[in-house]
Amino acid sequence: MSLPLFGPINDPGPSFMQTLKQMGQSPFDLEAIVKGGILEVPHGTTIVTFKYRDGVIMAGDRRATEGNFIAHRRMEKVFAADRFSAVAIAGAAGPAVEMVKLFQTQLEHYEKVEGVVLSLEGKANQLGQMIRANLPMAMQGLAVVPLFAGWDLIRETGRIFAFDITGGRYEEVAFQTTGSGGRDAKGVIKAGLMKENPLDLDAAARLAVSALVEAAEEDSATGGPDVARGIYPIVASVSARGFEYVPEETIASISSEVFSSRRGIGGGQ
Repeated sequence: MSLPLFGPINDPGPSFMQTLKQMGQSPFDLEAIVKGGILEVPHGTTIVTFKYRDGVIMAGDRRATEGNFIAHRRMEKVFAADRFSAVAIAGAAGPAVEMVKLFQTQLEHYEKVEGVVLSLEGKANQLGQMIRANLPMAMQGLAVVPLFAGWDLIRETGRIFAFDITGGRYEEVAFQTTGSGGRDAKGVIKAGLMKENPLDLDAAARLAVSALVEAAEEDSATGGPDVARGIYPIVASVSARGFEYVPEETIASISSEVFSSRRGIGGGQ
């Protein structure tokens, strides 16, 4: 199979998405796939991100729902976009995971074509364009609303970006959540950052797990730590060292501590 050749007028440049579009293979150039109603597909729910002492932390629960059913219990919602950035997904699971894969490829493609790494703000702009391209599907119930965060190599600080379904991009000062349990998680994070700031990595991971546990308490679509099945939230950090997952055994230990601290709340033991 030979590589495609483009003239100077229709050259897509370093954009992988434009390359797919020129070849007629863009995943977003689809006819209406839902007619007469909303299609029931698995949806990812609660994701959170906030700044800590060394950078940014990002976390998500593992549950995907399909209407009032649990579709998946081990869904991954937090991914490395590249070495110094992370993306977490909420919304329609299939398009969201596909968007992350295309986003990862786009960043790698840009670096290979241009010979330099795209700036963190440029990465956020690229993700916003992908979300905007998904708008026709979002209007039919297949919305994708990710969070993006990373370490800015130029400013030498962590930064957080949120989006809406139209591709609008908004930089956040300290934290952001989204998904069906996002409101409850946001309250826990806000209180935690007010109580102790800046947080070290251990304290930040504990706050992220606490926020997801609180969201699971109030939102049936959010899955808390499942000790019986050994399923725990995914937590990752991005700092000057790059993207790093917090080890699962650490999250398991933190989850046990969080559950222990909640005994008696609501009349339970």
